[in-house]
Amino acid sequence: MTVGVEERARRRRALSCFRSVVFCYWLTICLAAPAVMAATACPADHIDERARVAYVHDGDTVRLQDGRRLRLIGVDTPELSRDGKPDQPYAVAARDALRGVLAKGAALDLRFDKNRQDVHGRLLAHAFFADGRSVSAWLLERGYATLLTVPPDDWNVSCYQAAERRARAQRLGIWGLPRYQPVAANRLQETARGYHLIKGRVVHVGDSARSLWLDLEGNVAARIDRQDLGYFASLALHELKNKTVIVRGWVYPYHHELQLRLRYPTDLEIVEH
Repeated sequence: MTVGVEERARRRRALSCFRSVVFCYWLTICLAAPAVMAATACPADHIDERARVAYVHDGDTVRLQDGRRLRLIGVDTPELSRDGKPDQPYAVAARDALRGVLAKGAALDLRFDKNRQDVHGRLLAHAFFADGRSVSAWLLERGYATLLTVPPDDWNVSCYQAAERRARAQRLGIWGLPRYQPVAANRLQETARGYHLIKGRVVHVGDSARSLWLDLEGNVAARIDRQDLGYFASLALHELKNKTVIVRGWVYPYHHELQLRLRYPTDLEIVEH
């Protein structure tokens, strides 16, 4: 069948329009990609050492080929079973996800912080995949881990915090579980133990010889040791009375109340009304 001149022209115009749409679509993606990578990769400012993976123990601990155990800075993943206790939710998922991207022999670039070992003798470092992406950010943005900042090892904390916030906003992984939703301070059970996010009004701000205390409504007190107070300098802690906050940390009983320790400003969120 012979196609007329006008019909061929119409088809060319349609094809040209289609190509333009496709080009614009891919151009948009290509232009957006660097911004997305910049937001999620949390790249290193320098690399101190390159290592090889021998074995992924759990979601935040890796055995290196030289025998050292590497504890990733910036994250805490749910605990695997031990001492007769069952796996915490997402503990196996976090471990298996990390095993999926860190096979035996995989290269890891390490960026050290101020401390190179933790109290258990494990190597401490920010770790990066071969393509430059942060392992800690990768875990955080998928909801496999919570942000954990233990001063003075606070390099890149803002980027890690942003990765966690994206996961929380989408309720990915652990953030879809009731355990990781903020619980009202005046409703926290006396038997509560372990990691919690607690929301409540500050009814008193007090000082002791060793700590500053934020007493929340109910029977909850958050303490900031004086050795860590410098990290909170920008928060005007004594002005928090009657403000609503979300605190996070490991809850324990002491003197007929529930307490938790705040180590860094990422453990304290001021709720804006």
